Amino acid sequence: MIYRIDKQGLLDSLSVWNGFLKRKVHLVACGGTALTLLDIKASTKDIDLLMPETDEYNYLLKILKDLGYKSASGVGWARDDGFTFDLFRGKSVHTTELLESPLVKGNNVPVKEFSYIYLGVLNYYDLLISKLFRGTGVDMDDCMMLMKAKRTEIDIARLSQRFKETASYDVSEDKVNNNLEHFIRLLKKEGI
Repeated sequence: MIYRIDKQGLLDSLSVWNGFLKRKVHLVACGGTALTLLDIKASTKDIDLLMPETDEYNYLLKILKDLGYKSASGVGWARDDGFTFDLFRGKSVHTTELLESPLVKGNNVPVKEFSYIYLGVLNYYDLLISKLFRGTGVDMDDCMMLMKAKRTEIDIARLSQRFKETASYDVSEDKVNNNLEHFIRLLKKEGI
């Protein structure tokens, strides 16, 4: 069975976490989770959250373990409800290292502030970059949905420049740059 979680389900889960916290933690959604929180996708099966601050990451992991979460993959934590929360520490999403912390002003879009949890969404440029670096069919589809929904807020030239700068630090620079070129061709084909 494939489990999916919608925006309200995700907010409800984080509200439960918030009830067990005694200090502030910053979560920045990325991947399909970000698109779900932006109301671009109805739901997501992967719950991807960046935790830029190492001490907050360590604190939240301790709380999650106390709540019965167990390691489900390299970065994933799950209980019996079928949902895995992938918690990325620092400024890397999967294997993509972002240029700056998602907590730097302008690098995330605020979604909700609980008493102890700040929830934001990765800025559109870094969201696109992290998905295009992977370049799967689902990632390309997600990027196209984001572009269609936020086209007036995304500058393609700025995306391209930021992408190439990020790619210059990656061992697969040529491969990921090809992903960008493919995506730009898709945008032109769609008239974007």
